[in-house]
Amino acid sequence: MSKSNSPRIFSEALNPHFGYYYSVKESLYKGTTAFQKIELIDTDEFGRTLLLDDITQVVEKNDFQYHEPMVHPALCCHPAPRDVLVIGGGDGGILREVLKHESVRKIEFAELDSDVVAFSRKYLAAINEGAFDNPRVRINFTDGRKFVEKRPGEFDVVIMDMTDPFGPSKMLYTREFFKLVRQSFKDAHGIFVMHSESPIARPVAFGCIHKTLSSVFANVRCLYTYIQMYAVLWSISVCSDGIDIGGIAARRIDSRLKKNKIDGLKLYTGATHEAMQVAYPYIADILKQKAPIITDKHSAFPDHFAV
Repeated sequence: MSKSNSPRIFSEALNPHFGYYYSVKESLYKGTTAFQKIELIDTDEFGRTLLLDDITQVVEKNDFQYHEPMVHPALCCHPAPRDVLVIGGGDGGILREVLKHESVRKIEFAELDSDVVAFSRKYLAAINEGAFDNPRVRINFTDGRKFVEKRPGEFDVVIMDMTDPFGPSKMLYTREFFKLVRQSFKDAHGIFVMHSESPIARPVAFGCIHKTLSSVFANVRCLYTYIQMYAVLWSISVCSDGIDIGGIAARRIDSRLKKNKIDGLKLYTGATHEAMQVAYPYIADILKQKAPIITDKHSAFPDHFAV
């Protein structure tokens, strides 16, 4: 095969010594927003794939592996989730899943980059399924931290779907920000959800996030699941002062899904709710190791690396 006919190979580092690749059929769009580089590529393995600053954010294939556990554990464990805040998630996949819960009456959506939402409306409809236009969704193009500061006592559930902890997202991983999230809850039943990095690819960052969340919330439970678009075992943290999702039985989860008329999920059930919480012994060992708490003053992660 001649060089001109060779497929483009996109490779991404997960740490300085480990990463993954996939082949690209063509670049469908490439540009720059006010905050970051953006590119949409068509790939053999994933279909349409969104890159921000040359980092894989979301793909058409198997996006449920990320979006379902980011949403349904919290909404099934909260006794009456009515008001939800979604920070980030400009592709709309999180909104799509939240909207499946009939009990939710209002979703405040805070996204810094309006261009990502405009882009996703046009090119990633297969992921958001028109969620941005649902009347229960209120769109706010603003800094997520500033939005939370101004909304104390308002939310039942807060879900943060942000890029990795550097650049525009850096100050959304600190103890001070997590305290602001806790203040935005209506009561002790409030639940906060965020992705918390990979215990395999970035064990130090994973440990730091868990330590920092645990310094704010009484209950921090990690869900562990393989996510193909990130090519590794991933973690999602579910945090609350008044609710420990580890104490919610599988039958109760299945009952809540049935009550909300939610069917056809591809990853989340009562059984997987329990299974995803089981940490391998080596992960438990990571969590026992010393790790610094991330603060506004010291916001850099020890294992940060240039991509």
